[in-house]
Amino acid sequence: CNESLMLEKLPACGRFFEEMMKKVDSKKWCNLTEFIMYYDNFTQCTEREANNASCFWPNPLAEGFITGIHKQFFSNCTSEKVHWEDPPDEILITLILIPVMLTCAMITLVVWCSKRSDIL
Repeated sequence: CNESLMLEKLPACGRFFEEMMKKVDSKKWCNLTEFIMYYDNFTQCTEREANNASCFWPNPLAEGFITGIHKQFFSNCTSEKVHWEDPPDEILITLILIPVMLTCAMITLVVWCSKRSDIL
């Protein structure tokens, strides 16, 4: 693996990606659908350059370069954690009682039908 050749060629991929990202409004940098094609081209470029240098991909050096690009463009993109909370008691009680009542009704129906099997 010619690591120096790979490190020499990877910045061209980064520059191309940077030029493409200038076309995208910086407020939309966290929305992958806005630049997925540019990112795909960037990924393919880094893979191609690593392969041309007889290096496997991904490798620690390429990953370091890609991480640098991520820090440059996506450092403000944090995943919003969803805060789950229980529903109000009225809804919770209803959601619990409906299946319990249906189960009781089905058991009653089965017992009633089994007692009347001579009529059916």
